[in-house]
Amino acid sequence: MAVAELYAQYNRVWIPDNEEVWQSAEITRDYKAGDRFLHVQLEDGTELNYPVDPSALPPLRNPDILVGIILVAINPYKQLPIYGDAIIHAYSGQNMGDMDPHIFAVAEEAYKQMARNSKNQSIIVSGESGAGKTVSARYTMRYFATVSKSSSNAHVEDKVLASNPITEAVGNAKTTRNDNSSRFGKYTEISFDQSYRIIGANMRTYLLEKSRVVFQSENERNYHIFYQLCASAMQPEFKHLKLGSAEEFNYTRMGGSTTIEGVDDRANMVETQKTFALLGLKEDFQMDVFKTLAAILHLGNTEITAVGDERSFIRLEDDHLNIFCELLELNSEKMAQWLCHRKIITTSETVIKPMTKPQALNARDALAKKIYSHLFDFIVERINQALQFSGKQHTFIGVLDIYGFETFDVNSFEQFCINYANEKLQQQFNQHVFKLEQEEYMKEDIPWTLIDFYDNQPVIDLIEAKMGILELLDEECLLPHGTDENWLQKLYNNFVNKNMLFEKPRMSNTSFIIQHFADKVEYKCEGFLEKNRDTVYEVLMEILKESKFRSSLSLLMETLNATTPHYVRCIKPNDEKLPFEFDSKRVAQQLRACGVLETIRISAQSYPSRWTYIEFFSRYSILMTQQELSFNDKKQICKIVLQRLIQDPNQYQFGRTKIFFRAGQVAYLEKLRSDKLRHACIVIQKSVRGWLQRKKFLCIKRAAITIQQYFRGQRTVRQAITAQALKQTWAAIIIQKYCRGYLVRKLCQLIHVAAVTIQAYTRGFLARRKYRKMLEEHKAVILQKYARAWLARRRFQNIRRFVLNIQLSYRVQRLQKKIEEQSKENHGLLERLTNLASAHMNDLDTIQKLESELEKITAQKRNHEEKGKKYKEDSEQKILKLETQNKELREQKETLEVKLQEKTEEMKEKMDDLTKQLFDDVRKEESQRMILEKNFQNQKQDYEKEIESLKGEIKVLREEKTQLQQQIQQEITIQDDLKIEVGQLTKQAQKIPELQREIELLQTQKLDVEKQAQSQKREMREKMSEVTKQLLESYDFEDVRSRLSTEDLEHLNEDGELWFAYEGLKKATRVLESHFQSQKENYEKEIEGLNLKVEHLSQDINHLQKLFREENDINDGIRLEVSRLTSENLVIPDLKQQVSELENQKLDLENRLQEQTAKLKEMSTRLHHEPEGDRTLRRINEVQDKADIKDKDRLNVTTQEVEGLSNGLKQDEIQAEVKSKIKQETTRLTVENMDLEEELDMKDRIIKRLEDQIKTLTKTIEKGSEVHVSALPKEYIGMMEYKKEDEERIVQNLILDLKPRGVVVNMIPGLPAHILFMCVRYADYLNDADMLKSFISATIDGIKEVIKEFMKYNTPQQNKNCLKHFDLSEYRQILSDLAIRIYHQFILVMENNIQHMIVPGMLEYESLQGISGLKPTGFRKRSSSIDDTDTYTMTSILQQLSYFYSTMCQNGLDSELLKQAVKQLFFLIGAVTLNSLLLRKDMCSCRKGMQIRCNISYLEEWLKDKNLQSSNAKETLEPLSQAAWLLQVKKITDDDAKEICEHCTSLSTVQIVKILNSYTPIDDFEKRVTPSFVRKVQAMLNNREDGPQLMLDTKYHFQVTFPFTPSPHALETIQVPSSFKLGFLTRV
Repeated sequence: MAVAELYAQYNRVWIPDNEEVWQSAEITRDYKAGDRFLHVQLEDGTELNYPVDPSALPPLRNPDILVGIILVAINPYKQLPIYGDAIIHAYSGQNMGDMDPHIFAVAEEAYKQMARNSKNQSIIVSGESGAGKTVSARYTMRYFATVSKSSSNAHVEDKVLASNPITEAVGNAKTTRNDNSSRFGKYTEISFDQSYRIIGANMRTYLLEKSRVVFQSENERNYHIFYQLCASAMQPEFKHLKLGSAEEFNYTRMGGSTTIEGVDDRANMVETQKTFALLGLKEDFQMDVFKTLAAILHLGNTEITAVGDERSFIRLEDDHLNIFCELLELNSEKMAQWLCHRKIITTSETVIKPMTKPQALNARDALAKKIYSHLFDFIVERINQALQFSGKQHTFIGVLDIYGFETFDVNSFEQFCINYANEKLQQQFNQHVFKLEQEEYMKEDIPWTLIDFYDNQPVIDLIEAKMGILELLDEECLLPHGTDENWLQKLYNNFVNKNMLFEKPRMSNTSFIIQHFADKVEYKCEGFLEKNRDTVYEVLMEILKESKFRSSLSLLMETLNATTPHYVRCIKPNDEKLPFEFDSKRVAQQLRACGVLETIRISAQSYPSRWTYIEFFSRYSILMTQQELSFNDKKQICKIVLQRLIQDPNQYQFGRTKIFFRAGQVAYLEKLRSDKLRHACIVIQKSVRGWLQRKKFLCIKRAAITIQQYFRGQRTVRQAITAQALKQTWAAIIIQKYCRGYLVRKLCQLIHVAAVTIQAYTRGFLARRKYRKMLEEHKAVILQKYARAWLARRRFQNIRRFVLNIQLSYRVQRLQKKIEEQSKENHGLLERLTNLASAHMNDLDTIQKLESELEKITAQKRNHEEKGKKYKEDSEQKILKLETQNKELREQKETLEVKLQEKTEEMKEKMDDLTKQLFDDVRKEESQRMILEKNFQNQKQDYEKEIESLKGEIKVLREEKTQLQQQIQQEITIQDDLKIEVGQLTKQAQKIPELQREIELLQTQKLDVEKQAQSQKREMREKMSEVTKQLLESYDFEDVRSRLSTEDLEHLNEDGELWFAYEGLKKATRVLESHFQSQKENYEKEIEGLNLKVEHLSQDINHLQKLFREENDINDGIRLEVSRLTSENLVIPDLKQQVSELENQKLDLENRLQEQTAKLKEMSTRLHHEPEGDRTLRRINEVQDKADIKDKDRLNVTTQEVEGLSNGLKQDEIQAEVKSKIKQETTRLTVENMDLEEELDMKDRIIKRLEDQIKTLTKTIEKGSEVHVSALPKEYIGMMEYKKEDEERIVQNLILDLKPRGVVVNMIPGLPAHILFMCVRYADYLNDADMLKSFISATIDGIKEVIKEFMKYNTPQQNKNCLKHFDLSEYRQILSDLAIRIYHQFILVMENNIQHMIVPGMLEYESLQGISGLKPTGFRKRSSSIDDTDTYTMTSILQQLSYFYSTMCQNGLDSELLKQAVKQLFFLIGAVTLNSLLLRKDMCSCRKGMQIRCNISYLEEWLKDKNLQSSNAKETLEPLSQAAWLLQVKKITDDDAKEICEHCTSLSTVQIVKILNSYTPIDDFEKRVTPSFVRKVQAMLNNREDGPQLMLDTKYHFQVTFPFTPSPHALETIQVPSSFKLGFLTRV
């Protein structure tokens, strides 16, 4: 393939440009070999005929090549929202190349390689001043501090980050290129433990620019710390430093710029003090530092006066000198002297020589530099001490922040040192790039060919080799009269015209030029010696500064070479510090200086394009034939296709996982692919356009024919219409009609006959075929039946054999285990026997003691029985007396009834007379009423006396009853205890000898078995020896040897005897195996029998122990029950009599009241507005119906009827005179009725209680003979009785030990909460505040421990269950906080389970057909970036959501809480997906937008399926949905921009612009979003008031609300499951 073929139409190239360096252009006409011009079109649409050289055509732009070794970080000169914690979490755990290039991606790669390989790493951040090195290094350290939190509470990562503000304050300054330029190099080692958590750090510094302390160029500043001190001079703690503004000091005003726009030095000073304190550096240390810094400023203001040309002096009254000496506690006189004098020590004498003013000023400045240098080193040392750690360092990651290559208008000693260090770093970088390339080739099994790359060793040799620049400089410094000019002359003599990398400027004799790897640099020699010496005249420096620098630089290079390096090249986009301004020339210069272009050149020399087989197959499957696609192995398909498409095999190489292409080959494949696609598009367009044109032509044709038809018809009609023609046509039509009818009927008959014939034959054929098929199927069924039966039998036999084999092997293993366990159990039985024997002896002693006590108790019982007989006789006599009294009362009752009957008759007669003579009857009624009142009072008094006497008798009886009960209870309890204990002991005594016998038998059997086993082992050994002897004797070796030849004998001498022995042993082992198997079976049977006996015995013992415990519990209950029964049996006849008497009295009183009510009803009907009368009626009715509670409704009806009658008689004017008298009468009667009511109520209660006691006593008497007393059915009131000491067990069982699976699934939702509330109700029922407080506190503590795991609408029944004594409002806030914590912990667990599925399922997985075939990015992943993640799909996410949903439903989570949880999960899915989309350009395409939209529809369907549309979860996906829409929509015109602004309301401006800028077309047929369109959208969105945040906060949680849902379960119906182990609780 010729190179010219690649320069075809539609391909893109890079055209050199003077301003932009490179411009992208598209070829508009195919280039042919020999053409002098290349016809291209620039991106702005201008046509260009670019002149080309056929041997050097412009580089192709297809495809994009990315260099994955270096991160090129461009300083935007503006704060961007791409460095927050959300971005850190987004990059954490991702492989290099999976997401957009970022400083966090480099940090993650270093951290991952350290954790995976346990190897130290280093990140080298370099670049020019102002390129953002310090910020990049700071972000890497913040990333490590965030992703690897320290395990201790020392907050080491905070201290590591806190060291940055301090070092920036004392080591950074404003320059013309950067407001915060680092004027020193820094290598920070961040140490990690074995868990890869930060445990400490260490810092090394290089190349501090000390000259800045005493000199600054125009528009530059000294170090920040001086200006911070001056800004804080008026603070009380700094007044003793006697500072002023920065304009007052020489060392801070030289540059003419003492402030930085947008920087508050006072606030920065406060921040510096805070970071000092955070690192543990106390105020005393801080003040010492500030004193030293202030002293340097005052030293710079010390005035040196010249005295002639050779001397100088300083006034002792100089204020700044005195302050300097005061702050540093120095002698001002000596300081003034030695600043202006120099001590020269010779062999014979010491000479003090005065210095001129320039010399004195140099000495002063040298002292200031020296003090600041030592102070800087001291601060770094103290920072390192604060960051020290006690544990052992496992690995570390070093971050190197050092100057990049520098070249200024005037370059001096500092630039020389910086560029020398960069030469060393560049050499290490080139070697690492070369090494990576070699590793990649070796990993893919591709033959490695040596690649030439630029090696800057000659430049390094020029500087540091023997007799190099540095050695000559050191030599000149040692000379007493050495000068810069002499040193420069030596350089000229040694290197000019001898070394190609060293040049002498044409127009200067004070400078020299070195050809560095990046560019030529001209250095001024002035000051080289002075700065190299770092002269302080008072103290001779034994070790020169440059030797220190070279040793520290070599140590740094050793450290870097021992680690795995990662490179960050910081680039300045422009020199004016303008945001988002891109100077292409300046950027290209920096890329060349930092080695990026050299890296690209190295990578492009051999095989620059590398695609995996899957990427190649998905991209170029369109170029494959059907035959090639029929193969199953995709790797083989790729090889076949490449061999067909590219004829030259040297243009590509097949690796293990990738295909390597030489330069231009991928462009050629892209050309073939685009040609194929373009041809396909043309074919589709051709077909569609032809179809449209045909459709249009046919439509026109039909219209033309229709028009012609009508036109011709009209014309012929006009020509041929006559009377004869009409008749002829009419006759012709009639003839045609009959003729056509005849022909059609004939044809129809013929068709009918043919159809019937065909149907007959067809139906017959189908019936015969069906019959034959049925016969075949019937026979096949019979065959299948027998065949399947035979197969089933054979399968069953095989399975049975297999199962029997497994069972046999399993039983053999079990028997072997049982033999071992039996020996252990026998030892246990022996120990138990000894314990039982000792217990038996103790029981015998207790039995003897109990028998003696029994005799005593029997004697006491006899005495008590005699007393009981006497008491019974006395009680019988009293009962007789009571019976006589009852008879008298009955007689009185009968007389009263007679009198009442007579009176009622008289009343009836009088009521009849009332209707005739009203006034006379009223008077008579009054008199009769007076008589009735007197009689009623008398009767009432009699009744009261009788009741009082009865009450007294009842009290006496109760007292006697209690005494008898106590005596009888004591006797019965003692007797029952003795009887039960005696019975138990006798039973146990009877069982003990039996157990002893069985154990003895087992021991004897065990001994016998052991003896038999030992004897059998011995016999088997003897038999083995005998059999082997017999077998050996049976072979006559001499006979065999005589028959064999000499060769055979030699052979036998080698291994013949062994063979005979082997055959004999084989036979012996067979005999022994058969014998051993028979003995083994016998042993197994015996062991099984012994095991069964042991199991039976252990079961019997356990059963006896259980029975013993149960009998003890039952006996305790029986004792109490019998004592109660015996006491109550004595009182039953008395109670029955009392009940019968009270019932009779009640009946008498009810009858009397009924008569009185009948008499008063008619009187009460005449009253309407009398509240007292109504009250009496209600009281009378209530007294009547007290016996039965259900008759209350009937009373209400009767009262309503009485009120109705009273309303009916309201108009009787005759009762006007009687009202007042009736009022008085009714009030008196009401009082009396009230008293009677109370008495009746009391009697009713007594009667009911006695009836209940009688019922219980009769039932207990009937079942008293049984051991287990059946409990009566209880009416539960929804409480749980518990004891205070049971609180811990309740919390343990209901909160701590309760698992969310298993039993809980089948329970009532919230059952533990119901049980806890029932316990709270019980504490409220007891009115015990301490008990309630203790229980609730224990419950809250339990919930706090288990957080890692789970009145308005009340019903009347629930209102009954409310607390009566306590208000739990003080605990409500605590419980609600606990509930919120549990909810958030629950959400966190679900988020952790689903978060790793979101990006693979929502973004990376492709379920839509035709979406695949994405264009690979060409990004080279690191060898360590292995894709070890699991492949998750959208189905995985939906299954996980369904699992969460079912779990929440099974555990009874409230529906509203469930909706809130689902909403939170959907927000997480949308936020994580959108964040990842914003950080991945490869995902920002139209097809990916379709896939995301499809995945969102799956989630919406899931919501609909679970009936969760009302949860507002769908709205949380709106930003992601709008982002997917934005990827698919057209992005060209102004209307498109307006539509985007109107539709994307849930996305911020930053997010919309980021998606538009990241949009990456998959094919060349799509167009990128133009910058002008992005600017239009951005201008339209300027009015929006949204934040600058790019990423969504995935940690954001919606506010949770807990709705009140009344429980449908009544507390009194709740049953506690046995699995809760709450048997100690009692339902109340």
